[in-house]
Amino acid sequence: MAQDTSTLQAQIRDKSGKGPAHRLRATGLVPAVCYGRFEKQALMVAIDPEALVKAIATPHKFNTVIKLEVAGSEPRTVLFKDYEKDPVDGHILHVDFLEVRMDQDVVVNVPVVLIGKPVGVTDGGILQQVSRTLPVICKPGQIPEKIEVDVSNLKIAESIHISDIKPPEGVRFKTNVIKNATIAVVNIPEKEEVAPAPAAAVPGAEGAVPGVEGAVPGAAPGAPGTAAPGAPGATPGTPGAARTAGGAPAAAAPAKGGGADKGPKK
Repeated sequence: MAQDTSTLQAQIRDKSGKGPAHRLRATGLVPAVCYGRFEKQALMVAIDPEALVKAIATPHKFNTVIKLEVAGSEPRTVLFKDYEKDPVDGHILHVDFLEVRMDQDVVVNVPVVLIGKPVGVTDGGILQQVSRTLPVICKPGQIPEKIEVDVSNLKIAESIHISDIKPPEGVRFKTNVIKNATIAVVNIPEKEEVAPAPAAAVPGAEGAVPGVEGAVPGAAPGAPGTAAPGAPGATPGTPGAARTAGGAPAAAAPAKGGGADKGPKK
């Protein structure tokens, strides 16, 4: 689709550097450079940033063809190439233009717009746009506003590539740079992870193992540190007597100071 041409006024500047650029901005203008494909030297100019914003306020936006009218010089047909802006307030600080000719091809990036609702999205998939712009080769007057891509037939896990797209008339994709780039894909939905159920608690267990020394209170009867009621040889008020490995009561220890009974006196 042929596009209209905007007009932008500019004036030549003969000084470069931070100092002159700062003084130029103080007057309300910004420095700009027009890089010529057909001229040996770049042209340094000054432009009104507000006038530039109006010049590219077209459906083509940054790909708008601009007629740069320079005082004291021949007008040039240019494309908006790049710019620098203030990171705080966003004001334009510097602009680069590229001189073009209407009868010669240029390479520009054109925005990609997806149209239609994919079948895979209806089935629960997630549409992801991989490429936001595509480089195209064409005459300046044939630069398209956008590249529309129909994704309505995409199913889950299917994608569409640049080879699946027919470019507008007079336009071709620069495939030697992007090869067979993916434009969009319908991803498989992620499954929600289910948290494992907590293990059932053992009744009466508080982390103690019956019969193991150092068990916490509430351990099973007979564990060390717990009185064994009625245990043979147990001294009243004394923790339970020990048992043999077979479980039989062990012999009671001799009473202190008394010794063993030596039998009846003669």
